[in-house]
Amino acid sequence: MSMTENSMSAEYKEAITSLLFQLADDDFLYAFRGSEWLGLAPHIEEDVASSSISQDSMGHAAMFYQLLEDLGAGKADDLAHLRSAQDRSNSILIERVNGEGYYMETPNYDWAYQVVRSYFYTQAKRVKMDSLCESSYRPIAEVAIKVKMELYYHKLHWETWFKQLMSSTDVAKKKMNDAITLVMNDFGDVFSFGNLKQKIESNNLLDSEEEMKKRWLASIGPVFDALQMEVPAIPNHPVMNGRNGEHTKDLDEALLTLSEVYKLDPVAVW
Repeated sequence: MSMTENSMSAEYKEAITSLLFQLADDDFLYAFRGSEWLGLAPHIEEDVASSSISQDSMGHAAMFYQLLEDLGAGKADDLAHLRSAQDRSNSILIERVNGEGYYMETPNYDWAYQVVRSYFYTQAKRVKMDSLCESSYRPIAEVAIKVKMELYYHKLHWETWFKQLMSSTDVAKKKMNDAITLVMNDFGDVFSFGNLKQKIESNNLLDSEEEMKKRWLASIGPVFDALQMEVPAIPNHPVMNGRNGEHTKDLDEALLTLSEVYKLDPVAVW
């Protein structure tokens, strides 16, 4: 049964609001980190492809922020640009820098890390969108259906890169395996609902953390089997949980850049 704002309980509204902030903030930061590869990707075709994926992801974030605005959480643009780091709900993995240095100045970015992070994150996002299509909150189910159509191509893109690099030179394989270690060290909160886990799960907004972890592992299993690799384990207890407002300095620095233009002209449409 679908739920309208007029009929929802305070607990239900709190649960859906928390979940929407997690989804929106994840895509907002993921799109930003992807955009930092513009002009730095391995070749021009990848520049275009990955930029398109980042643009799609920012569009997904905008839809989730709009749902929050519809629930009375505030203006969508303000929610995206003006909230502090401690008010953000994105996973730690998504806020991490692409590598050492600064974009277009002294970038020493790690393409293997970008491929692994993007592939694993996109697969996780697909698992969530599949579940959200059956959500008790109809507006988010409708958005999930739209997002899924684009995610198919995102997943195909990053999976192709993943398989190619893992089947390449010894140097490429080492870089990819190092990247897998880094990504999985931060993967513990990707499927977390944070402090509102019980409320989110009990209100049938989407499947449980545990069920989605199983589906993610099953979704990447065939690729790892084909490469004769062991599927990485998801940490049971994250060192930091971004869902609860715990973040690194990388997020503070990213938000300074992301909000700079908006703060100059808050009435502009992003």
